[in-house]
Amino acid sequence: MRRVVTLGWGVLAAVVAAWLAVVEVLWLPLRVGPVPVPVSVLAAAAGNVLLVAWALRLSGSRVVAVLPVLVWVVVAVGASVRRPEGDLLITGATTASQWVGLGFLLVGVLFGSFSVGRVLSRPRAGSGTGGAR
Repeated sequence: MRRVVTLGWGVLAAVVAAWLAVVEVLWLPLRVGPVPVPVSVLAAAAGNVLLVAWALRLSGSRVVAVLPVLVWVVVAVGASVRRPEGDLLITGATTASQWVGLGFLLVGVLFGSFSVGRVLSRPRAGSGTGGAR
């Protein structure tokens, strides 16, 4: 039964991460007048940190905690690859809005890596560090 619950948390974490990544990518062209607004950069940083912590706390599994960042990277990198129809959501850096796209990728990967490293460096529960003898 525990595996089914962990699998359920894993699926939920992956779906939420995919949804958040898609929303963040679609926020990239957001502007106020001629000025790009980097809401997606902030959302990528906060989302990757919070989703990893949330997944670890609810599932208790390190594997499930890593899933949101993996899914986020797949969606974000997929948005930066040109489709056969010519569609491209995240472009190179020549204008201010394109710099926001590159910042989005950089900040998302950086904060996701930080969160995963923090989760994987934690000692496991019941690892022999104290407790009953």
